[in-house]
Amino acid sequence: MVKILQNKKIIILSLLIALLTTTGLKCGGPPSGLTPGKPTPITLTFWKVWQDGSDIQDLIAQYQMMHPHISINFRNLTYDEYKNQILRAFAEDRGPDIFSVHTTGIREYLSLIEPLPSQIKMAYQVEKGTVKKETYTEIRTQNTLTLRDMRNLFPDVVYDNQIINNQIYGLPLSIDTLVLFYNRDLLNNAGIAFPPKTWNDFRDQVIKLTRQDFRGNLIQAGAAIGTADNVERSADILSLLMLQNGTVMTDAQGIATFHQTPPGYTRAISPAVEALNFYTSFASPAKQVYTWNENMPNSLTAFMSGQTAFFFGYSYHIPIIKAQAPKLNFEITEAPQIGTAVNFANYWVETVSKKSKNTDAAWDFILFITTNLENNKKFLEKNKKPTALRALISQQATDLELAPFANQLLTSRSWYKGRDSQAAEEIFRQMIRENLEGLTETEKIINLGATRVNQTR
Repeated sequence: MVKILQNKKIIILSLLIALLTTTGLKCGGPPSGLTPGKPTPITLTFWKVWQDGSDIQDLIAQYQMMHPHISINFRNLTYDEYKNQILRAFAEDRGPDIFSVHTTGIREYLSLIEPLPSQIKMAYQVEKGTVKKETYTEIRTQNTLTLRDMRNLFPDVVYDNQIINNQIYGLPLSIDTLVLFYNRDLLNNAGIAFPPKTWNDFRDQVIKLTRQDFRGNLIQAGAAIGTADNVERSADILSLLMLQNGTVMTDAQGIATFHQTPPGYTRAISPAVEALNFYTSFASPAKQVYTWNENMPNSLTAFMSGQTAFFFGYSYHIPIIKAQAPKLNFEITEAPQIGTAVNFANYWVETVSKKSKNTDAAWDFILFITTNLENNKKFLEKNKKPTALRALISQQATDLELAPFANQLLTSRSWYKGRDSQAAEEIFRQMIRENLEGLTETEKIINLGATRVNQTR
């Protein structure tokens, strides 16, 4: 009888040890590095512009599969209201955790941004035990991105724009670049087999494509270029010409220098003056390349209606054209060049508010959507967006629609436009207007324009 009782005690003790082992329990409490219970719930607010909520929800859902304790409230704002809403929200201490900033305005928001740390700590929910499951919270320390990582992941324009004082201030989901849209039917009718590769080709084709009536009125434009207010992104086109022509737009401190002649530049007038004169020549009736004027409709409208053969635009114009002009036979090619390829980038980055109470989680989400190859690829494919990642360039280069953007990504550039990028763009449009008026020397117009841009700093 005593032996039977001893055997029962041994069996019970063995079962107890097995139970403690399988559930991961120790006499002293939970397993090392774990805290009993689920992670503390977190809610992140994410404000963005130009992005429908449904486009971003897939990424949010994928992230929440990894972090079910994190909720993300997404809000899309219109471009016109975005800046005022952001600044007002921060002034009232209710700003978002994550928000978008246009690359040209990143310095304007530096005081509001928490730069990417070298490491972040993230809570994960884990289950331990095979017989009886127990829920624990595990805190993991994770490395983020180094400056070398930035060079390897993104094109140089991101490194140049988003790294300030050796800190990373924002990461892009996508990068748009300025491209040339063209009407295949109009080019075919003019006997033009291929769109232009250089600005000389562009000029020659514009002359061939332009039609005037017997009174000299334009009835078909070769290209929508030359004016300020009825040309979409006219400031960007002028910026592209300046950059391609060798203009140094700013110095290392972000001070506008586009009015200066760069060292080693051998031509008689500055590259910015040449660029502005070239741009406005297409809207000057006295020039052979005259093809556009201020009485023409908006450039996008003119292109969709078949009134112009060439239109400079971005990827976001594609769905507009397809929706409003479904029968238009158009294609896209890379922007014309002068010499060594230089292209113009136009993009937004995601960043984290300095006032966020969950900066590590906010940056973790941004890293998840921008640097994770598969996550980012799914977003780009669903939304037909150009990539911002070097690793996806070769894939998009085989896509008929996205190839021009992919091909331009590594040679794309941008420039800091002061604390008020909208004001800087208006200054560029004013330079165009003044040059068309012909009342002031182009050099003086450029000099005054640089002064005005620097006043926005």
